[in-house]
Amino acid sequence: MIRRNRIAVAVAGGMAAVLALVMWTSNATGLQGRTVAQTEQVGAAAPGDYGDVQAPLAPPTSEEAAAADAPAVDAPDGQAAPAPSGPQVTLVGKTVPKMGEVVQDGDGRTLYRFDKDTPKPAKSNCEGQCAETWPPVLSDGTPQLQGVDPALVSTVKRSDGTEQVTLAGWPLYTYSKDEAPGKWQGQGVGGTWFVVQPNGKRNVECLPPGVTAPAA
Repeated sequence: MIRRNRIAVAVAGGMAAVLALVMWTSNATGLQGRTVAQTEQVGAAAPGDYGDVQAPLAPPTSEEAAAADAPAVDAPDGQAAPAPSGPQVTLVGKTVPKMGEVVQDGDGRTLYRFDKDTPKPAKSNCEGQCAETWPPVLSDGTPQLQGVDPALVSTVKRSDGTEQVTLAGWPLYTYSKDEAPGKWQGQGVGGTWFVVQPNGKRNVECLPPGVTAPAA
């Protein structure tokens, strides 16, 4: 009777030990599963959650790219550039050997008048090829004067919009074949071109052979 009780106690103890082992194993397995799940959850955190990874920047638009490639432009210094000035002309009335009274420009080139022009109103009739042979005296401002009466000097607008200097109403010209200052190869050409005097009249001194002085 006593022996049977001991066997029963031993069996009960063994079953309790087995049950405890089973329960411990189950708990350990559950704990491990939770640890793995937590580890996977931490690894799956979105980039930038901890401030060590920046979100990728959006690609620049075409306008932004063009602006980045555009060359830098210097800022204005607040001072306007000076306006371009037109040709400045000097008229010099003087007396020269053989020719007498003449008008020259500031470079000493002899000036002429053309009988086919008109003084009242002032008008130039020398255009195209004529103006290449006889360049008009142009000026955007008031000419500098030496030995010439300012009251006789003005300008007239040409067909191309430029301003030609006039003397007593007559438009003034140089001559392309005067190879040096002080020459007057244009005197009497065609019986219509003459060196001009400071009063605006023709200079009829020292006419080439075959040229007759026109009526005053």
